[in-house]
Amino acid sequence: MRADAARNLAAVLRTGARLLAEDPSTSMSAIAGAAGVDRTTVHRRFATREALLSAVFQAKLDSAQRVLDEARLVEAPVPVALHRYVEGIVPVSREWPVDTRRMMRQDPDADSRRAEQSGRLDAFLRRAVDEGHLRSDVPLEWVRAVLDQLVDSVAHRFPEVEAPRAADLVVDTFLKGFGRS
Repeated sequence: MRADAARNLAAVLRTGARLLAEDPSTSMSAIAGAAGVDRTTVHRRFATREALLSAVFQAKLDSAQRVLDEARLVEAPVPVALHRYVEGIVPVSREWPVDTRRMMRQDPDADSRRAEQSGRLDAFLRRAVDEGHLRSDVPLEWVRAVLDQLVDSVAHRFPEVEAPRAADLVVDTFLKGFGRS
């Protein structure tokens, strides 16, 4: 792919993620205009709105996959892995604000990838409980929901907070709130 074509594709995907997060019914023409490319450029690359949506999901999932891999959720000590995860996922959430959980039901392949990634994080939280870093008397689903909400809050309600500081805040709040006393 030529450099200008790659830049245009990246702009369309990032703009699409932002606009679709604001309004899931955003048209391809509106995305093209906001991305600064011609409507035919978008239509040439994506035959349908669903194809564009799928590409946005895949781009977000690719970014999240890198974060999960780099966090070393299985090998690293739990607090270190948690910090790496949060520090990495906050920028991903900001760059790709589209909510994949709600919108991916139309894309079974992307939904399967999302479920696999979610399972990796759930397994990490189970490990944190097993190793005594988190309380065992709280349902794991609740622990996960709070972690997700903390990440979402710092990513979107406090966009001025840099990722390393955001990770410090989230990890401290999370481990003190659910940590064993």
